[in-house]
Amino acid sequence: MMSRLLGAIGIVGIILLFLPLAVLALHAGSFTRSLSNPQNLSALRTTLTSGILALAVDVLLGVPLSWFLGRRVRPGWQRFWGTCLIIPMLMPPLVLGLVLAYLAGPVSPITLTNTFPGLVLAEVYESLPFFVFAAWGYLRTIPRSLEEDAWALGKSPRETFWYVLWPLSVTGFAVAAAMAWARIVGAFGGPIVVAYHPSALPVQIWIALEEQGLPAALGLSLWLIVAALPLPVWLNWRYSHVNR
Repeated sequence: MMSRLLGAIGIVGIILLFLPLAVLALHAGSFTRSLSNPQNLSALRTTLTSGILALAVDVLLGVPLSWFLGRRVRPGWQRFWGTCLIIPMLMPPLVLGLVLAYLAGPVSPITLTNTFPGLVLAEVYESLPFFVFAAWGYLRTIPRSLEEDAWALGKSPRETFWYVLWPLSVTGFAVAAAMAWARIVGAFGGPIVVAYHPSALPVQIWIALEEQGLPAALGLSLWLIVAALPLPVWLNWRYSHVNR
């Protein structure tokens, strides 16, 4: 009886999860028409180019930071640094955008508001904590004894990272990159404050909703799914079998 109840609840959960995708599919007719608008096409290009740059920054900063937190911070300090990392991750994106607008606005020595670098900056701030938290959590599952064994064999810290930790943690970094990419592509609260122009897809969808109505916004939203989907799917396909 209990198993049937849990199964029924699971089916309801699946239906609820896929219901938004079904709604978007009903507006597939406006999928190609939405890019006939030059502003929408520009927003798609902006999303992809800024997203790739933001993800590169996430990886460049997130890999060494997560490695440091996962392998060099003492266990007694793990809770403290975890709390420090949760705070920016849970900060409302709109509040984060206001803070960035203050720091990079007209009063700042370098004004980045309504610029392409400002958009990348907002996307990095929204996504980097998710990358670090996911990668850090995975690194903490790797036994420290493996590092100690490598050191006992005379391996340097650099060699230990590349030949011991990296092969074991590549799946975690792939999951972290997928989470960061989804956050980057869907970033709205920060970009709408910091970089309303050039508009990425989330902001352009909001503009379409305001100017053309809900059907136009739903049609353009399908392109946001198309932009967000390939990288996580490829990473899952490429690394889901690793370490099993």
